[in-house]
Amino acid sequence: MDETAERDDPLRFGIGGTGNWGLEDGRNVMAEGRATVVAAADVSDDARANAVAEFDIDESSAYESYETMLESEALDAVVITTPHVFHYEQIVAALDRDLHVFCEKPLVIDVDDAKDVVRRAESGDRVVMPGFQRHVMPAYVAARDHWQRVDETPTSVTSTITQPWAGQFEDAWRADPDLSGGGYLYDTGTHLLDALMWVTDLTPASVSAEMEFVDDDERVDASASLLVTFEEGATASVTADGRGGVVDEHHHVWSGDTGTHISGRGWTNRDLRVIDAESDRIPNVDAMERRTKVGAFVDAITEGTEPPATVRDGLKVTAVTEAAYEAARTGERVPVDLTVD
Repeated sequence: MDETAERDDPLRFGIGGTGNWGLEDGRNVMAEGRATVVAAADVSDDARANAVAEFDIDESSAYESYETMLESEALDAVVITTPHVFHYEQIVAALDRDLHVFCEKPLVIDVDDAKDVVRRAESGDRVVMPGFQRHVMPAYVAARDHWQRVDETPTSVTSTITQPWAGQFEDAWRADPDLSGGGYLYDTGTHLLDALMWVTDLTPASVSAEMEFVDDDERVDASASLLVTFEEGATASVTADGRGGVVDEHHHVWSGDTGTHISGRGWTNRDLRVIDAESDRIPNVDAMERRTKVGAFVDAITEGTEPPATVRDGLKVTAVTEAAYEAARTGERVPVDLTVD
């Protein structure tokens, strides 16, 4: 639904979770011009105070309870940046109030919950977008465009990411499986899984995995190695290493002698090489238009278009991630079920 034709005032956003990511996403909301932050919710007094100062909202619109914010404020959309375990109930609560939802990754941490979010989103007219930023990063967009243009289906994928995660987050909620759902694979690793499946548009079929668990219950991994098979016949070798010295990411996708290579250090810039039988070229992805993921979410609301990351993308990632943890604990290959009744 195109909302620009129905209103001239900016979209009213509430931010659920105002730690670093909530503040960053809120800044990107404010930068849009077509949207503004009018309320925030966080269990931390300091985080709420930071939101009041950052977004110039009244203290009465900074809530300890996300649900109270939804009940008390006239909102059009929410941004959810809370720990992963709360995502499902907070998405549902927002949709029940007819709000658009932007939710930081992962969308949810349970496959049945992911399927329910898909059903709810696809049966309604509200935009629901998981916060997978690689869908708006030029190198990934160009690589996806390449594979959609050529008459080739990828047959082999190698994806890796490293990060000094284990030491940095060992005492944070991200390493508490009751809040995060797991360890490094559920945190940074979901970006890796999402990127390789979105660029290739492949459909996951099964997963085998080995993990280095750092807890006796085998719920928190510091590193993970996956072999993913796809319905189209391709395979992907995936390595997520949370004990690395730097953030370093690579995706190699091949079909015969045609391939794309994405690589880069840190969290922002990525380079792209496109290879075929006759050439090896490096597109100037830095010259491509850049959007923030929140900006793309606002575009989808105001223009009535599909967001660059969808609930189906979120379902794929959750299904593969959950299958990987089961495979690592059991030593067996686990099927991936994406069926939504």
